[in-house]
Amino acid sequence: MKTDPKKSLPSYRAASGRFGILTVPPLRYLAITGSGDPNTAVAYRDALATLYPVAYRLKFRSRDELGRDYVVPPLEALWWADDMRAFTGERDTSAWQWTAMILVPEWIPDALVGDARRDVEKKGAPSLDALGVDTLDEGLCVQTLHIGPYDAEGPVLARMHDEFIPANGLRMTGRHHEIYLGDVRRAAPERLRTILRQPVERISGASSPRT
Repeated sequence: MKTDPKKSLPSYRAASGRFGILTVPPLRYLAITGSGDPNTAVAYRDALATLYPVAYRLKFRSRDELGRDYVVPPLEALWWADDMRAFTGERDTSAWQWTAMILVPEWIPDALVGDARRDVEKKGAPSLDALGVDTLDEGLCVQTLHIGPYDAEGPVLARMHDEFIPANGLRMTGRHHEIYLGDVRRAAPERLRTILRQPVERISGASSPRT
């Protein structure tokens, strides 16, 4: 049986038009960090051109050596800026910093990740030197499903950051997290599906959150 992380992990489920509160366990990722507009930055393009080959080699090694096949998880990214209004109102993409990521299934040992990396190194990848394996422990989070162009996320994030989170006795902690369920190369912009996630913490003395 081939495992699909999007179906087996609750953290990959979200509803459009609704903010949900969940606890995300620690997860490991192939990760590359950079900065700049993802639409034009060479660094972002090179990051993706490195992550995908390693992720697919890891899948094939898991299938062949561990007997466990799986669907390569979707691309994800952490985004941040000195002023978070660069994401909500101004959409100043030049100010964005990011970590592009692909999930590493929990049963895969670090040694196998190293083997997959060496496989790709033989053929070459533009950002292989920047590739790491990071554990992300987000804990309590708010997330929703955005359907539509990436540039239309601003109002949704504004409602999440400025309305839902404070109204539920929460405050933002970690970095804005996006999970790209749709393929921008194939889907029309209005059909793209993106999980928008924000790590939070409860404010001391605040009432229990409402979903």
